[in-house]
Amino acid sequence: MRKIPVYTHPAAGWPALISSTRKLMDYKAFMRGSVSILHSNQPKGGFDCPGCAWPDHKTHKVIDICENGIKVIASETMNQRADAAFFARHSVTELQSWSGYELEHSGRLSEPLYYDAAQDRYIAISWQAAYERIADVLKNLDSPDEALFYTSGRVTNEPAFMFQLFVRCFGTNNLPDCSNMCHEPTSVMLGKQLGVGKATVVLEDFEQAKLIMLFGQNPATNHPRMLEMLAHAHKQGCRIISINPMREQGLSKFRNPQKPTHMAAGQSDEMVDEVIQIQIGGDVALLTGLAKWLVENDKIDSEFISTHTSGFDDLKQWLIAQSWTDIELGSGITQADIINLAKLVADSPATICTWGMGITQHVQGEDNVAMITNLLLLMGMIGIDGAGASPVRGHSNVQGDRTMGIHERPKQSLLDSLERVFQRPMPQEDGLDVIAGAKALMQGKLKAFISMGGNYAVAAPDKSAIQTALTTTQLNVFVATKLNETMLYPGTNNLILPCIGRTERVITAKGEQFATIEDSMCQIVPTQGRLKPISDDLKSEAQIVADMATHVLGSDSSIPWQTMGSDFDIIRNYIARAIDGFENFNERIRESERGFHLYHPARHRVWNTDSGKAQFEVPQYPITYVAAQMAQTSADYHSNDTSDNFKDKNIEKSTEQKVWQLTSVRSHDQFNTMIFGFKDRYRQTNRRDVLFMHPDEIKRLGWQKGDSVMVSRQDSKDERRTLGPLILTEMDIAANAVATYYPECNDLIDLDSHAPDSRTPAYKSVTVVLQRVNEGMLAATA
Repeated sequence: MRKIPVYTHPAAGWPALISSTRKLMDYKAFMRGSVSILHSNQPKGGFDCPGCAWPDHKTHKVIDICENGIKVIASETMNQRADAAFFARHSVTELQSWSGYELEHSGRLSEPLYYDAAQDRYIAISWQAAYERIADVLKNLDSPDEALFYTSGRVTNEPAFMFQLFVRCFGTNNLPDCSNMCHEPTSVMLGKQLGVGKATVVLEDFEQAKLIMLFGQNPATNHPRMLEMLAHAHKQGCRIISINPMREQGLSKFRNPQKPTHMAAGQSDEMVDEVIQIQIGGDVALLTGLAKWLVENDKIDSEFISTHTSGFDDLKQWLIAQSWTDIELGSGITQADIINLAKLVADSPATICTWGMGITQHVQGEDNVAMITNLLLLMGMIGIDGAGASPVRGHSNVQGDRTMGIHERPKQSLLDSLERVFQRPMPQEDGLDVIAGAKALMQGKLKAFISMGGNYAVAAPDKSAIQTALTTTQLNVFVATKLNETMLYPGTNNLILPCIGRTERVITAKGEQFATIEDSMCQIVPTQGRLKPISDDLKSEAQIVADMATHVLGSDSSIPWQTMGSDFDIIRNYIARAIDGFENFNERIRESERGFHLYHPARHRVWNTDSGKAQFEVPQYPITYVAAQMAQTSADYHSNDTSDNFKDKNIEKSTEQKVWQLTSVRSHDQFNTMIFGFKDRYRQTNRRDVLFMHPDEIKRLGWQKGDSVMVSRQDSKDERRTLGPLILTEMDIAANAVATYYPECNDLIDLDSHAPDSRTPAYKSVTVVLQRVNEGMLAATA
């Protein structure tokens, strides 16, 4: 086996501090950013870092932020402005050619803007004129369902509640949000199996766990604050197992910047005991093997199962019917290794299963979550200290937005509650999610698109088609802090409404306001920026929603929108009346510096499911689903000579099988679609146009590191999609697997490649064909 070049230093440590400082300088945000860092995640008057949804620990630190959070703060606190003067220098057509990195660094949006087609530029507009344009279009739609209202997980609870209320008062449930593209399988399956689609653990459970299993996540890059808890748990004797097609080097050791001895003496803490490199999409097969051995060897908690669960007999029969041959084929792991892991599970008195989007973003994402939950239920690991389900959300308040009612498929209880509190009817039909909304845009069924944050077209599959569709609307509105690609494909009316950021103060006629968020573990936390807004023309998101509602709904509305926009306590009073679990909201959020925990019934072994018990679920897809997809693609490749479809003599032809499972990854220098830079420290690359592959696989193909490769796939409509050329780069990744960066790979993924119920796109697992590009083509394009 060839030696794989790896990052040998611990995660965090001096490189993280140096990188963070450089990023503050890069954004010209050293002073504003440094002040904000001191107030990030602080209990008194601080703001909740928008960099991830990892919870705050009960202990207080003077500086409580990670490298990833500092980069997000640097982005928001930059002094440079993308104002009317900026757009006077750059046409929209020119900006369409800019990279995400260039747009991200263009500056803070600082005044309301509208697109002038004659000049091909954004120009300044008054707030009043902007609202009048919005009202004119929305009031004249044939149906409220001709508008789509998208929400990013950055939006805090108070404006999120107002936004969903405004949209429903307008008359539609077209309320997709970024959860549609990330943890929707978690929400769907945990809701179905446990009664609530959220984590059953609190942060202190990690201090008592004896076994932590990490599925499909890379904390060192995506939520580095988790590393401290993992290192602490490991030091307490907890076994930590990473189950991932990639051996992420940031999980090996952790040098804590909060510990002077670590930094001065070069010390570090161990974290992961073992990495189990399953095939991409092999999680269900591995979990099936674990559950099969535990059931057949009577290593399960029979008393918990009989008292608290339903559906065990069906799952047991299904498990017995699965063969070890198929389990090995589906997972890429030997029976012996699976049994060794099963014995660890059997011996653990307290097990936490934690996962990220490496579990959810698959066609079979719901099966992945179901089997993790099945494993926990088999062992009675729900409702005891040190154990439970711990999905880790990526965006700061994506979970809170859902709790506030941002959902295209709302529960009837929510609609009934809103009708009771606000004394007006709410729309009853389900709305459009991200996938259905994108299709409706492409089909010309939507006339208006309004976005509270986010980068919809780039975050979703089929980016180019969505961008084109946005040019056909009557109205596009973007409430945002930064410029992004989605804003550059204007319809008849295109408006940018700049809002106050998380790090900035919100001062109204009622005084200084604070908002709240909900973290990954159901903790409601106050957040209050401390900086003066970068421009006097900025408004809070709550005020922008209030203004839109006032102009669109007019005298027809008895809801005090303007009062809510200026006094967040009033919003919280309404939330307390309308949303379960928020009784006495204003009193409770002020009682504790760290907020309060929402009651989670399953944590107390109360099951709000259809059966009244925790529910075992049998997977919908065969455990060899991915292997079958690859075999079918390989057969098509050989029978149809796919290489001819490129119609380019410079594409290498070969009869050798080159069918792979591709997954998308985020670099260490990005947050969601925000590209901070090009350095992926743990993967040791300084560019984004790369294709990661194991060096042994490169050698098997007769290829070399640095080769240029085209990636292609047949989508759900049997149409060919291509990406590249990409530069072949070595990574410790499972056999038959390759990886490339999100969101650049999104045009490979079509809108019909998604999980069946949650409809989350399969960003983490699509079958592709690889073909090397000859030198002639590279010379021709140089």
